Amino acid sequence: MRRIISVCAILFALICAFFSLPQDDGSVPVPAEFPAIRRRVLLVPLDSRPPCGRFVQDAARIAGVEVVLPPAELLDEYFRPGDTAAIQAWTMDHLSEFDAAILSVDQLLHGGLLASRQARKTTDDENALLEFLRKLRAAHQNIPLFAFSILPRMTPPDGLCDWEEQKRLMKYSRLRGRISRETRPKNEDLAALEELRASISPEILAQYEKLFADYAAFGTRLIALAENGTIDRLVIGQDDSEPYSIPNLTLHRFSELLTAKNIGENRVFLTQGADELALSILAAVEAEREGFSPRVSLLYNDASTPARVLPYMGATLENNAREKIRFTRGTIAPSPDVSDFSLYLSANNETTKYNRRTAAAEINTLINENRAVALVDLSEHLCLDETLLPDLIEAEVPIHGLAAYAGWNTASNSIGTAVAHAVLLQIAQRRTQTETEAINVAAAHISFLDSRFLEDCYYLKDIVDHLNYSLEKCGAQNGRGLEYNYNYSLGSLLLEKALENRRTRLVHTAAYQTPFTFQTKNTALRLRAADFAITARFPWPRTFEIDLRISNPRLYRED
Repeated sequence: MRRIISVCAILFALICAFFSLPQDDGSVPVPAEFPAIRRRVLLVPLDSRPPCGRFVQDAARIAGVEVVLPPAELLDEYFRPGDTAAIQAWTMDHLSEFDAAILSVDQLLHGGLLASRQARKTTDDENALLEFLRKLRAAHQNIPLFAFSILPRMTPPDGLCDWEEQKRLMKYSRLRGRISRETRPKNEDLAALEELRASISPEILAQYEKLFADYAAFGTRLIALAENGTIDRLVIGQDDSEPYSIPNLTLHRFSELLTAKNIGENRVFLTQGADELALSILAAVEAEREGFSPRVSLLYNDASTPARVLPYMGATLENNAREKIRFTRGTIAPSPDVSDFSLYLSANNETTKYNRRTAAAEINTLINENRAVALVDLSEHLCLDETLLPDLIEAEVPIHGLAAYAGWNTASNSIGTAVAHAVLLQIAQRRTQTETEAINVAAAHISFLDSRFLEDCYYLKDIVDHLNYSLEKCGAQNGRGLEYNYNYSLGSLLLEKALENRRTRLVHTAAYQTPFTFQTKNTALRLRAADFAITARFPWPRTFEIDLRISNPRLYRED
């Protein structure tokens, strides 16, 4: 009896698998390669995490740009800083092989973002880094240099103080930031500030404030390099911010300096964010080379969305979106009818998530009208039931009709990624001459799109919580600490199985397999995506991010 049951179970599974596979509907499979390389860009990334490097590489190939990083052994790995001297030497030796360079000042100076938060470098180290940039310019005068630097975040560095002191520092930073913006501060606020100041160790407060004073001095010197042409464009990003804080005062000081010196945003740009900046710079560089100024219409899932400020952000969603569009040479268009693409911001919480079907219907209408839509799918509580993608899939919206999708980490990370992806796609579509080229661009675009679906939505909003719970049951502290000799292998196995499960479910949906129109300069192709392969790992011994790689995209031509 058990043998009969087993045989029946196997037959049932095979039947289900057969009917869930892509069916032969007369469409023609097309061989898809990635676009031919037009340009090569050297990237010294903010750190070794995939968002800072691999995202840039994967998105860049849509536009035929090869992005090359320093050897992995030179870069940072979690708490181990990168070898700054070796990275500088590698950059100097190899820059002549490239058409441009995007340089993280934090990697070149400190050895990565985490290392920069410890602020262990001296003024002599800063002097040496600035001199390196001058020598780099002198040795490679015809190669554009684009640099970015990250303002210290509001949260005190690890090891500076205990949790209670940290909370007092954060309150002090918020209140001081708010008071500084007021013409006539209230007496009770001034009294509260003094009370907070008195409650904090003078030594710790001095160290905390010194972080921003030191960066203000260093940032001013970086701005001088941009002003005199040593750097073609400098970007200063604000990481993990809030509407009011001491770091905001530093950013405001830079803004006043730029105004006084009449330095335009084409030379120095101040922005929210950190991890996405290299990708934003790449998109801006390609747009400038192409002479492309994208017209972007702003759309929202709810009337409250433009004015909302999500966690770790110092600006409203609308201001953040306008900033990222402006950074990539874009302008705001009044409607989708007169835009190159629409940036659709969906930012759900417990109240607005019940409007997701309406938002899905709006996006479906735009796609069916062949309007390019870059969807930013944000969730205030980082949970799946506040995201829009599952509703698009349930409504059988052709998700490959999207020009971009992003929903990872902070609002700035997501908005910057979606805008850059859409801009690079637009550039590639304008450059494309033949159907073969169009198919290759589509393959690169869909691969990046699919990776964002799996990682930004399914991993970060769903899988990671279940994975952390499983690891906690096995004794991992908070589920986020992975030890290579203890639970890294278990975590990797759970990750692989969970992602493969979501991949299988995704590719068998109508939303995934519905044909879409891929518009290029000379033609409009009807294509259908059928499947792809994935590999994934934890780049660092923690579950906060993954290194997800997509290969073998299967495309069909619909005649």
